[in-house]
Amino acid sequence: MTGTAVTAHRLVHIYRMEGNDVVALSSVDLDVPAGQMVGLLGPSGAGKSTLLRLLAGLQTPSAGRLQVGSHDLTAITRAAMDRMRASEVGVVLQGAANNLLPYATPAQNIAFAQRPARRRGHKLAGPRDVLSLVGMADDANRKLAHLTPGQLQRLAVAVAMAALPGLLLADEPTSQLDHSHRDEVLDALAHINQQLGTTVITVTHDPDVAARFPRTITIRDGRIGAEGRGGKEFAVLSADGSIQLPPHIRDTIPAGTLLEVSIDNHTTITLQPHSDGDGDGDGQDA
Repeated sequence: MTGTAVTAHRLVHIYRMEGNDVVALSSVDLDVPAGQMVGLLGPSGAGKSTLLRLLAGLQTPSAGRLQVGSHDLTAITRAAMDRMRASEVGVVLQGAANNLLPYATPAQNIAFAQRPARRRGHKLAGPRDVLSLVGMADDANRKLAHLTPGQLQRLAVAVAMAALPGLLLADEPTSQLDHSHRDEVLDALAHINQQLGTTVITVTHDPDVAARFPRTITIRDGRIGAEGRGGKEFAVLSADGSIQLPPHIRDTIPAGTLLEVSIDNHTTITLQPHSDGDGDGDGQDA
């Protein structure tokens, strides 16, 4: 199995709330190569869960381009979208209970999730083999009431992987878990990514969880504000030339400040607040 690549270009999503238009995402540019493991970060309301739902085909973009594998999600039919979710994209919604049949065993949950793909002729691994991906093969026939919170969340991940999709999308899969159970889920996601090559994109607000991802993307005010690689955060230059300054710099410069931008020897970019007076404003190196 190979992972599924994701590409977004100037992606916009607007929804109505109490009679007003709310811009959840504004001109988002994103490239996730097949097989990457990415954490989506940002404060509540920043747009990260909206982006995940767009990638899953649960909502339709208002404008821009969005490609998931070979599918253009701005032009795809509803039937093709259903086929995509049945076999190519797995989704873990917030809260394990929202992903599971409470009266069924883990094996039965996997078998139920596989039904749409099997009806379309896909040959899939058996439930116990899928459960082994998250370390739960020995729990295949237990009642869900006897499982720990960490096991329930790992089972939710396994259910999303039932059809062995190339893309796994998980929305806050470690929320409300203690450190031990949280690490169980993160280990399961990493195992799926490393062993199967599945592209994994996870929404989280927890910096400790984010530290487990080789690449992080921070969304602020509906736009990509920064990327993290190897524990270091970088600002991102958008296709339209815009850039979001890191919060610690934004906090030192009042909104609306005029900034002079200069480059020295093609290596150092300086942002100098403009002054109508003596021009003694402090510069900020980016």
